[in-house]
Amino acid sequence: MTLLESIILGIVQGLTEFLPVSSSGHLVVIQSFFKNFSQPGILFDVTLHLGTALAVVIYFRKRIVEICKNVKLLMLVLVATAVTGVIGVTFKDAFEKMFTDVKLVGAAFIVTALILLFAERVKPGNKTEKEMSWLNALFVGLIQGIAIIPGISRSGSTISAGLFAKLDRKFAAEFSFLLSIPAVVGAAVLQARHITKDDMVNNDIMIYITGLLVAAITGFFCTKLLVNIIQKQKLYYFSIYLLVIGTIVLTVL
Repeated sequence: MTLLESIILGIVQGLTEFLPVSSSGHLVVIQSFFKNFSQPGILFDVTLHLGTALAVVIYFRKRIVEICKNVKLLMLVLVATAVTGVIGVTFKDAFEKMFTDVKLVGAAFIVTALILLFAERVKPGNKTEKEMSWLNALFVGLIQGIAIIPGISRSGSTISAGLFAKLDRKFAAEFSFLLSIPAVVGAAVLQARHITKDDMVNNDIMIYITGLLVAAITGFFCTKLLVNIIQKQKLYYFSIYLLVIGTIVLTVL
C-alpha cells in the first residue's frame, strides 16, 4: 500500500463513517464496480476505525467528561449499546451474508433516504438526557443494531430514531455520535482478533499513522458538519443523494 492510498482510504473512512450515507453500503458498491478490488489488511482497517473513534472523542471530549460524571447519561449509552451488541451477535451470520447482495444494498440506501425524509418531518422534540427514558435508549439501540445491514446508515438511522423519540435535535446527534464510540471501538476489537503475525511485520508504520490521522481529521470535520446540518434541518440533502445512488444500484448493477 502506498502513502497516497492510505490518505485516500483515510478520507473515505472519515467521510462515510459519520455522514448518514452508510460506509458499509458504499464498500459493497465499490467492490461490485471493481472486480479486482481487495480490502487492505485487517490491521490497517482497525487503524482507520480507531482514527474515526478518536475524532468523536476529541469533538465530544467535554461531553465524555460529563458522561463520566452523569450516571444516567452513561447508563443510557450502555443500555443502547447492549441492545445493539445483542442484535449484532445474534444475527451475525445473517448480516455477513447481506454484504454480498448489491441489490439489497440499493434497497437499503432508499430505505435510509426515506427514514431521513420522515425524520425531518417529525415535530421537533426537546428531550435531553434528563428527559430521555430507558425505552428511548432501547429504541435507539435497536435501530443501531438493525443499521448493521449494509446500506442502512448507522448515524442516519440513530439520529432519526432520536428525533422520532422526541429528542432535542442537537442532543439526538450527540447521542448518536457518543454511541459510535463503543460501536466503532467494538468493531475494531472484533477485527483485531483476526490480526496475524504477518500483519504485524514488514509494514511501514508511517502509512498506518497517516491513515489514522487522515481518518481522524476528516471524521472530526464531518462530525461538526453533520451536527450543523441536523440543527438546520437539512438531512434531506443526504436523502436526495441516497435516493439517486439507490436507484442506480437497483437498475444498473
